[in-house]
Amino acid sequence: MEKETTLQMLERFDPVMARLLQQEEDRQRNTLGLIASENYASPLATFLEGSVFTNKNTEGYPGRRFVGGCEFADEVENLAIERLKQLFGCEHANLQAANATIGNISILHGLLKQGDTILSMSLSHGGHLSHGAAFHVSGKMFNVVQYGVSQETERIDLEEVKQLAQQHNPKMIICGASSYPRLIDYAGFAAIAKSVGAFLWVDCAHDVGLIAAGVIPSPVPHADVVSFSTQKTLRGPRGCGVILCRQALADKIDRAVFPNIQGGPKMDMIAARAVLFKECMSEEFKLYSRQVLLNAQALAQGCLSQGLRLITGGTDTHLIVADVTPLIPSGKEAEDILNSVGIVTNKNMIPFDALPPNVSSGIRIGSPFLTTRGVKEAEMYEVGVLVGKVLQNHNQPEVLAKIRRQVAGIAEKYPLFAEEWLPW
Repeated sequence: MEKETTLQMLERFDPVMARLLQQEEDRQRNTLGLIASENYASPLATFLEGSVFTNKNTEGYPGRRFVGGCEFADEVENLAIERLKQLFGCEHANLQAANATIGNISILHGLLKQGDTILSMSLSHGGHLSHGAAFHVSGKMFNVVQYGVSQETERIDLEEVKQLAQQHNPKMIICGASSYPRLIDYAGFAAIAKSVGAFLWVDCAHDVGLIAAGVIPSPVPHADVVSFSTQKTLRGPRGCGVILCRQALADKIDRAVFPNIQGGPKMDMIAARAVLFKECMSEEFKLYSRQVLLNAQALAQGCLSQGLRLITGGTDTHLIVADVTPLIPSGKEAEDILNSVGIVTNKNMIPFDALPPNVSSGIRIGSPFLTTRGVKEAEMYEVGVLVGKVLQNHNQPEVLAKIRRQVAGIAEKYPLFAEEWLPW
């Protein structure tokens, strides 16, 4: 008798869950994913998630566990750490935080005292909620001063950052963003931080894969602390907050993650990242990352050709923020109408937005997911054109039906993970 597969067991035991699993796979396969914070995870890294390592309690750090039976877990975590050091040239690494925001809170908790002043990028101008948004725990614990972008250029104004730093004397300056499409001058930020005696923390969760591949500059030589997640341009599974820091800060960072913020780590998550970091050292990953940049440029040009206004006029990375109001009243409406034809995006505030966050004036789009599927520049340009045409014709059902067929035709041509990016 043929052995029953896990999927067959699920279909027999919980057909409702099996159906939802299949529907989600079909949705990903049959749509064009443009959400800049999404990617299709590495198959080998994903294989390690849920492996036997998930059964093991590994509270503590390698060689300093609070439970027995951790000899192989120690090897796994040490392997992941050594690969991180090799990949980024950092002095110390911690990858126990369950996700990037937990890692970010650990950084604040480990290096600062409650009430200290931090200088960070405004959420509405492209920053992240864990950098001191008023409604977030980071904003409630610290005195937060925020910088934004210039109204004229929509780019970070380092002179403004310098003036704010001199005026408020922060203990920490944070740079890195969730919806800023340009390169950040890490050396410039480091000089400002040094001038006021502040820590410099760079959160590069979005473009860390491009940094790992060496296709854009790294913050590691300039920052005291660098943090990131692994599911965006790094192309790993969701979860895992990675913290890189100078050796002098290692104890404070490690103690902030454990035992101060969380308990034992997910060892299957760490095992998956060990494989992921090896993958990121491959020539295939470097080629992939270069293609992500080329595809983002092509996507931007396609959008521009249809009358969309791009924040800062374009992109230096994998993501694009577009003001949709020249074509449709809001980002919310843009997200909904694009989703209806199979183009998946997210509404997003733009700098100096007149609309509330749950409506917004923009959308944020990016190239990682479709690049993973094997799409190249010519078709990415076409996708950008289709985005604009959908928004131009949002009240024209016949036109939208035609575009829906075009989208389906593009999606049908590509697997969820192109073989050309596999380094094995």
